[in-house]
Amino acid sequence: MPSTPRMLRLETLDAAQYQQLLKRTEDDLEPYMDAVRPVVADVAERGDAALADCAKRFDGADVAVDAIRATKEDFERAEARLDDDIKETLRFAADAIRRFHEAQMPEEMWLKEMSPGVLAGERWTSIRAVACYVPRGKGAFPSVALMTTIPAVVAGVEEIAVLTPPTPDGGIDDATLYACSLSGISSVYKAGGAQAVAAAAYGTQTIPRCDKIVGPGSPWFMAAKRLLAGKIDPGSPAGPSESIVLADNSSDVRKVALDVLNEAEHGDDSSVYFVTDDEAFADKVRSEIMALFEHMSEQRVGFASAVLSGDHGGIVVAPDRDAACRFVDDYAPEHLMVHAADPWPYLSQLRHAGEILLGEHAAISIANFVLGPNHVLPTSGGARTASPLSVFDYMKRQTIAHLSESGYRALAPHARTLARYEGFDAHANAVSPLREGKDRP
Repeated sequence: MPSTPRMLRLETLDAAQYQQLLKRTEDDLEPYMDAVRPVVADVAERGDAALADCAKRFDGADVAVDAIRATKEDFERAEARLDDDIKETLRFAADAIRRFHEAQMPEEMWLKEMSPGVLAGERWTSIRAVACYVPRGKGAFPSVALMTTIPAVVAGVEEIAVLTPPTPDGGIDDATLYACSLSGISSVYKAGGAQAVAAAAYGTQTIPRCDKIVGPGSPWFMAAKRLLAGKIDPGSPAGPSESIVLADNSSDVRKVALDVLNEAEHGDDSSVYFVTDDEAFADKVRSEIMALFEHMSEQRVGFASAVLSGDHGGIVVAPDRDAACRFVDDYAPEHLMVHAADPWPYLSQLRHAGEILLGEHAAISIANFVLGPNHVLPTSGGARTASPLSVFDYMKRQTIAHLSESGYRALAPHARTLARYEGFDAHANAVSPLREGKDRP
């Protein structure tokens, strides 16, 4: 029998209790970091041999040292085994994701005349090598393969390596391989969790060393990224799933309950809240959630029930709409869905969320799979400063400048003055008469 979602009233909570609501499962990664250190060290030292051992130890899979990379035959078998409907849907999703990220691409270079004879601007160039991580712990996620690889291809990344845990038979999920083929990616490797991060950071005999790793993962994956931040760009935080559904009493009870359960079923490390300012409406949604459990598998009911009745989920009743929106902003969720007859006025009160889905038809499921915008979103409050995965995560900016002689003469005296004030002799000399062959600065 699933547990009933817990109910919390904001106005009865003290400051400490309020802060407790904002915590996520991966907030304290220290215990995980202690566990991943030896794994990281082993991969750094032994490479592919360590990955094969990790596959047996953590994934229960027999992976030979010479079978870590997917072969052409693996891709062909995967496509042949998949049903036509999932292939059609993956093609549909790939097209939407590609079109969105193509539209997102910045102008390659811009220059502006800052003053007469002085041009300054920026140029965008792609990162050389990026690892795209596709998790598999509580299911298969070909959608993540599409969301991480397509923007990398659109951005022009030279070397794209997909890392994903092996299946129990030592293979790779068929739909994930097919998704990679739709992106034009053939470099897919059997490596999960902390060992995948280490492989990307150091490189192995098979897996190339990468400059950055992107994609969502478990606390072990997150801990390894933090541990190796000096070796590889860890990207924005993308840990266990989290969401808030914000609704008023003009909303449809069943649709609200369906969307609350959406992210709660990911796993017992998820964080999910339903937030409203109407307690009677909250009671109706809670009852509907219990009824909807009948339409889910025992495993998913177990996950969702644990989340909504545990320390990182439940129903939050605010005294008014303003307080509800303040809580949402303080939480800064990965996914935020607003249910209301007119959801648009809420937008002005909400600043911090990985994505904001407005109205009863903007289901999180659609955004997760086929809408087009990226579903790899910042978690654990990262939405206060970070953004959804995009083409920009696979690129970097360079400042470009050009000065004419007249432009140099106008700026040099000011640069020399600041250089002298800050005590930099060479800086000052570089923009002094010495530059023109004079004997004195």
